[in-house]
Amino acid sequence: MQSTRNQLIQLLAKNKEDYISGQALSEELNISRSAIWKHMKELEKDGYEIEAKSKRGYRIVSYPEKISENTVRWGLETKWLGKNVIHREVTSSTQIIAHNAAKEHKGHGTIVIADEQTSGRGRMNRDWHSKKGDGMWMSMILQPSLPPYLAPQLTLLTAVALAETIEELTGLTPSIKWPNDILFDNEKKCAGILTELQAEQDQIQYVIIGVGLNINQESKDWPEEVQQRATSLQIETGKQWSIKQIMQHFLKHFEILYDTYMQQGFLAVKTKWEAYGFKMGERITIRQLDRHRQAVFYGLADDGALLIKNDNGSVERLYSGEIDWFHKAD
Repeated sequence: MQSTRNQLIQLLAKNKEDYISGQALSEELNISRSAIWKHMKELEKDGYEIEAKSKRGYRIVSYPEKISENTVRWGLETKWLGKNVIHREVTSSTQIIAHNAAKEHKGHGTIVIADEQTSGRGRMNRDWHSKKGDGMWMSMILQPSLPPYLAPQLTLLTAVALAETIEELTGLTPSIKWPNDILFDNEKKCAGILTELQAEQDQIQYVIIGVGLNINQESKDWPEEVQQRATSLQIETGKQWSIKQIMQHFLKHFEILYDTYMQQGFLAVKTKWEAYGFKMGERITIRQLDRHRQAVFYGLADDGALLIKNDNGSVERLYSGEIDWFHKAD
């Protein structure tokens, strides 16, 4: 069920070249004209520019760039993802809010977005710098009918949707460093993905996928140690980007790929991922106890594990924590 305010935005958008009377809106939404006026004032607080003329009615003059529940939903080209939006101006972490929302049965496809995170985190509890206006800080609640061991495939799927979004909007082709980092040619990271789940032995109850994408930062915005390994879309392209636009495009790409995955399995994701794979077909360094060895990064296994081809021709599966991606191969 759409909120009254979202229905109001859609009615105004359909009549964007003309005015729509308060009476017509009142009848369509089954609320009083006084309530219509109050909703208009709330939309103006959200950044919508509303023009009102006596005897003619209302029309939207311009739409806001700011992030809110309403602005993200307006113009969102999805069927189920993001129809329920939880927005916070400042929060410790969107992951925490999403977990609580999932326990409160907010439902599949709910997204949590924030202007700023004070305790953003990536994998292994690493800090993620998430200041206001700098990037896309989001968590998605999913309830797939999958066994828990397949959850890592959703991380790979998310990385593909993010890479596709970046390529579509910027024209730059990023790489995905297995399993969850988005890099550019300079091997600097601009995005990360954190997947967490609640599950029973043979069934996922819910999955929370957190996405952090650096968008409008400049190098000086980070501590010196972060500058050596991080980048943003602005740094890479030399221009600022609309966070709302990127968010909406990402949600569209994710939904399409997720629906394909649930209907057809992992193969479509695997093929797309390998097209973006960092150091695919190159020699990489594998850490094992106190020694290093090298092999060719061969692709992804059907379960999402990383495949390497050893010098003797044998193919082997590897899992997280065993690869030194930036060690120079011999």
